[in-house]
Amino acid sequence: MDMNQPVGRTPLDEAGGLLGRPLDRTDGPVKVTGRAPYAYEYREGGAPAYAFLVEAGIAKGRLAALDTAAAERASGVLLVLTRRNAPKQGGKADGAIPQLVGETILHHGQPIALVVAETFEQARAAAQLVKPTYEAEQGSYDLASAMPKAVVPKASNGNQPDSRIGDTDEAFAAAPVKIDVTYRTPPQSHAMMEPHATLAVWDGGGLTLYTANQMLPRGIATVAATLQIPKEKVRLISRYVGGGFGSKLQVQPDAILAALAARMVRRPVKLALTRQQVFHVTTHRTDTIQRLRLAAERDGRLTAIEHLSWSNNTPGQSFYETAANATRSIYAAPNRLTEHRLATLDLPISASMRAPGEAVGLLALECAMDELAVALTIDPIELRIRNEPAEDPELKIPFSSRALVPCMRKGAELFGWDKRHPEPGRVRDGEWLVGMGMSAAIRGNPMLAAKASVSLDAGGVATVKTSMTDIGTGSYTILGQIAADMLGLPIDGVKVELGDSALPEAPGSGGSFGANSAGSAVFDACSTLRDAILRRSGLPVEGAEFKDGFVRAGGRSLRLADLARPAGIQADGAADPGKSRREYSQHSYGAHFAEVGVDSVTGEIRLRRMLGVFAIGRVLNAKTARSQAIGGMTFGVGAALMEDAVIDKRHGHFVNHDLAEYHVAVHADIPAIDAVFLPELDARSSPMKSKGVGELGICGAGAAVANAVYNATGIRIRDYPLTLDKVLDAWAADDRPDRRSSLSVRQAG
Repeated sequence: MDMNQPVGRTPLDEAGGLLGRPLDRTDGPVKVTGRAPYAYEYREGGAPAYAFLVEAGIAKGRLAALDTAAAERASGVLLVLTRRNAPKQGGKADGAIPQLVGETILHHGQPIALVVAETFEQARAAAQLVKPTYEAEQGSYDLASAMPKAVVPKASNGNQPDSRIGDTDEAFAAAPVKIDVTYRTPPQSHAMMEPHATLAVWDGGGLTLYTANQMLPRGIATVAATLQIPKEKVRLISRYVGGGFGSKLQVQPDAILAALAARMVRRPVKLALTRQQVFHVTTHRTDTIQRLRLAAERDGRLTAIEHLSWSNNTPGQSFYETAANATRSIYAAPNRLTEHRLATLDLPISASMRAPGEAVGLLALECAMDELAVALTIDPIELRIRNEPAEDPELKIPFSSRALVPCMRKGAELFGWDKRHPEPGRVRDGEWLVGMGMSAAIRGNPMLAAKASVSLDAGGVATVKTSMTDIGTGSYTILGQIAADMLGLPIDGVKVELGDSALPEAPGSGGSFGANSAGSAVFDACSTLRDAILRRSGLPVEGAEFKDGFVRAGGRSLRLADLARPAGIQADGAADPGKSRREYSQHSYGAHFAEVGVDSVTGEIRLRRMLGVFAIGRVLNAKTARSQAIGGMTFGVGAALMEDAVIDKRHGHFVNHDLAEYHVAVHADIPAIDAVFLPELDARSSPMKSKGVGELGICGAGAAVANAVYNATGIRIRDYPLTLDKVLDAWAADDRPDRRSSLSVRQAG
């Protein structure tokens, strides 16, 4: 099936089904009992050898020599893999990610050797005996300094880096009210629970990688290109992934190095990155510098929006942070300019991290809108409503559905927005200054081509198969719910097999396209299976009902299990986005509301409560959707208040490369938080009439917190995260008499 036309009424629209209900995760029991195998826990192919990675200790230069003699003599060592003995690999131009090739060091932590031994402890100990000699060069590690040399990045997936409508300079010069502000966001680490790990097993000329990977088809292509073997000889298995947030979209060095080593030692090889290695060996979110210029009439109607963004990447990498993309669709204005520029720095590779583009772009845009609301003395929600577009402002096509304004209005009602004091610094709770803030949320609603198969056995149990992955998002559960409702089965009458590239090809988890893509393929397979069952039954198609394990039509009722005998019945399905995304601008929407307290003595910021209201089409599972939303909101709180991968700008490495010093939000940081979903169906999105939710929760969430800090204190911090030292510095720099007197009181206290 394809999404060339809106979807009409389907069996999923019938009342009383499982879809939408808050069912527990079907994979929950195997996870909590330790029976769900993650990448490092497989023991396939016999007793494995263990590998440990050796990283470059400089950020730029040349690996002049590498003394491996002591490591090779160490107890239990089977192999020390370096550039000297690494097999030939494919080139980057072919989509490969060759490892241990050449002498050039591109970034700190770049793999320079791999030690393989009988035990993990032996491999780790021997890795310490590898002695590199470097010829270091002066590197570039600061985005601000590199801005003058930044270039226009290449278009990616049809997405152009720049857009221009009208004349923003002229509109800005003529506007009675305008702001011109620059926001900075730091590098961030994915910090997922499961570090990257791989077990590599060769069988003849075929390779199986038990690995942590979000998108298996892309992974197959990368591995095959790198190892220079046919795709048919590569199998990836990622049945359970302990979080990814984008860090496992690509094949990382652990998979390639494990595969190379396993082929050389002729036995399975396990390689797990340590938490410290993850920060430099794998990808991270780049820092950004974003300039926002907003011009408006005195009634708040925008006459110009300008959003310029700079990000960076390693030499030879083309990925850039699409921070200004959301600005193209969220608000109306006749004059518009968005630009992205990419600087080359000698830092580890930057790539997608949860809600790439929107996550950091809305941290800037939604605070800039708050600043404009202050300048206009207009309520921030009212300002956004006055700039609600009737169609996509830049694509000039209709929205498939748009519920941003209802999200803001419902959120304001539930949160008690009318109790917010518009003048900053007027609400106190003891020594705490209390404020409220809000922001809008928008996230694109993509869909990719996918395949699935569904079979019904003689016991009446359906089995769904697709190479879709579950990275903790609930894929097993929602795909089971779709199949159960389509076939009239209970949820325990459906088995779901995922995370194996030998299954029908699905794009995997990423970009909030997983449910739309794999779910549509499962829907199509179930539709085909229903047709096959009806043909076998001889029942009339008109009015046929699948329910409680039976199919009923024409006054007759037949058990599905009986119809599947003796050998079962199976059907394939496929889904394609068609032209729906070209003809309609498709997004999920939301509104965030936050209340914070700022300690007037220490500058400490504490989130007191938070609410998100979202419109995501049909909610497929109320429990997993809420979990995704509040998880994203928590991500946003971390981005606002604490997450910062600090670069040592002398040596080009992340100084806080562990979870002791790279701070993420924990339970104590997130008190009262809730997510609410508005009823919505989008028939142009998918046959489930649902939209992506996985990344929407983070979009704009941090800006609501930052805007609440302003409302509490009257200080505007444009450099994320908003740590207490920045609050104190802003107070100290404020020379207004009332601020000076309050500061002196705090200092005296």
